[in-house]
Amino acid sequence: MTPTIVPREAEAHMDWIGLTEAFKAGHRLARAEIADLFLYRAKDTLLDRAAWIDGLGSAVKVATVTPGNPARGLPMVNGVVNLFDDVTGLLEALVDFHLVTKWKTAGDSLLAARLLARPDARNFLIVGAGTVGRSMIEAYSAAFPDARFTVWNRSAEGAGRMAAEVAGLAVAHDLEAAVGAADVIVTCTMSSQPLIKGDWLRPGQHLDLIGAYRPDMREVDDAAMARARVYVDSRATTVHHIGEIMAPLASGALTEDAIQGDYYDIAAGAWERRSEGDITICKNGGGAHLDLMTSRFALDRWRAAQG
Repeated sequence: MTPTIVPREAEAHMDWIGLTEAFKAGHRLARAEIADLFLYRAKDTLLDRAAWIDGLGSAVKVATVTPGNPARGLPMVNGVVNLFDDVTGLLEALVDFHLVTKWKTAGDSLLAARLLARPDARNFLIVGAGTVGRSMIEAYSAAFPDARFTVWNRSAEGAGRMAAEVAGLAVAHDLEAAVGAADVIVTCTMSSQPLIKGDWLRPGQHLDLIGAYRPDMREVDDAAMARARVYVDSRATTVHHIGEIMAPLASGALTEDAIQGDYYDIAAGAWERRSEGDITICKNGGGAHLDLMTSRFALDRWRAAQG
């Protein structure tokens, strides 16, 4: 079998709602077997994430995360996704890494927002003016067509550049005030210290936490975790791996039993807003099983478009 090359151009044939439905379908299959390998060198990370889902296939995503690269004029994250046939185990496709990462990351949090955010949510705050923040505007707009977006960034210049690129995007200069005004808050930073304070939150808000992916990283404080109903996209890739969950577990602000569910609990009805006043948090940890689902979705759409 000659592997199909799925390029970045494949996203012209993809849609955000379709991807979230593919995620739901993927989580109705047998639970994924996953394994992660992380190697660290100071702030640099080498990650190797593998997943196997009976009925969908297997995938291995290899990537480097080098925070110093933007100053060199290079992408921070680089890698490749290898997609293998479910029956034969043959290499079926090489899928553009940046395509998979963009759609997996934003689609992951979009699914949480579709399930947990109030249907009348209008004001969306993007915390962090990087690539992921831009993708989240695309994704949220697909499910919340009346959404209005504001961005806050540590560097006002970075927020200004993003606003110049995205029509209608407002810039916030006071993070506390911006959090208070938002219906949905998404954090897309590389912070190792909490940026969002639980005391700033108000009833009815939903937070998608994306940025933290290491044990020494987090974006919200213990008070936020204690006030909210907390979900994770995958227990296996978050609970004992990412500081966002590890730190409040260690402090007692959160217990594992208080985590409401991961995406395998959607079918059981765990993923729903119980009242208009709920504060909900979903920690997006990613995971190779989501890379596998996204890669399969991209390959299917790419093949259909080729006729």
